[in-house]
Amino acid sequence: MNRVTKTLLSLAAITALLAGLALAFQKPLATFVLKQVVQRIAGADIIPSLPDGLHLALCGTGAPFSDPTRAGPCSAVIAGDRLFIVDAGEGSARNLAYMGIPAARIEAIFLTHFHSDHIDGLPPFMLQRWGSALSLTPTPVYGPTGVDKVIDGFRAAYVLDFGYRIAHHSERIMPPGSSGGKGIPFALPAVGQGDQVVVLDDKGLKVTAFRVNHAPVEPAVGYRFDYKGRSIVISGDTAESSALVAAAKGADILLHEALQPKLLKLLELQFESQQHRQLPHVFRDILTYHTTPEQAAGQAKAAGVKQLVFNHIIPPIPFTFANAAFIGDAQQFYQGPITVGEDGMLFSLPAGSDSVSRKKIFLDRL
Repeated sequence: MNRVTKTLLSLAAITALLAGLALAFQKPLATFVLKQVVQRIAGADIIPSLPDGLHLALCGTGAPFSDPTRAGPCSAVIAGDRLFIVDAGEGSARNLAYMGIPAARIEAIFLTHFHSDHIDGLPPFMLQRWGSALSLTPTPVYGPTGVDKVIDGFRAAYVLDFGYRIAHHSERIMPPGSSGGKGIPFALPAVGQGDQVVVLDDKGLKVTAFRVNHAPVEPAVGYRFDYKGRSIVISGDTAESSALVAAAKGADILLHEALQPKLLKLLELQFESQQHRQLPHVFRDILTYHTTPEQAAGQAKAAGVKQLVFNHIIPPIPFTFANAAFIGDAQQFYQGPITVGEDGMLFSLPAGSDSVSRKKIFLDRL
């Protein structure tokens, strides 16, 4: 037996021994590791560690398409130590927790419109706030005309669930008066009489809603957040919109939805080859009420924004290498920084500064 063979046999024996030890001690080792994860995640709250200013956390950058890397549309805006959510797509509440941002801190939720992919993640946010904050009031949910009907509908759907939880945990832990949400509608000016309305102006934070073009969806809005000289604009779903350009003037970040037709065409052709009756038609239809990356870049340039970030990504982009294909020719129309948004990204805009920093935060997932 030569030296190489002896070495390989020794390594195999050591590997087998280690595997046996790992199996023998699997339960205590797993418990130890889980304890470390729990200590890292449970009760995590990154907000006190952030500098005073505006912060944008992407808790969902996807669209109705199946995408294992992206939750439904959701953005968290932190102004000082105050937390607000814009849209609540499926899976976004979990992402918020993975980022170390507790739902108990939610002061209000803002909805851009009532397409299902922007509201189907609302109940987990409201449940987490109710069950972990001991709030005495339902979650305020602002939105254009009709938001009260949407929230009342969720309350009706979850009324039995509310009863189960109160009965199980007691009224002290789950106060009946704070379950669910409360819809707070606002009306935009009549067409031709302006496109903006201030929906919140409090403690140095101003939130302005503005009309966007998502016809036949009406009403549909975007939001601008202004705090201590910093500004973030969130487009919501829209085609090109002069009202958006006006509302986004000089903003630090424009978070804009984007659909890349050249990539969507690949899906259309594939489903046509399978003789699918509906989806190719749907893919052609949605071109009319979304914005291409190139069009969004033109909007960003016209508004003079400092950074452009894409969300509501259509079609799904399964790996970052494909980002260049998604962006297409956008940088011919806007020369500032362009980012294809990913779940877990955090943009920080400190007060008294022009800087914008970006990092990705996903704590270990239980």
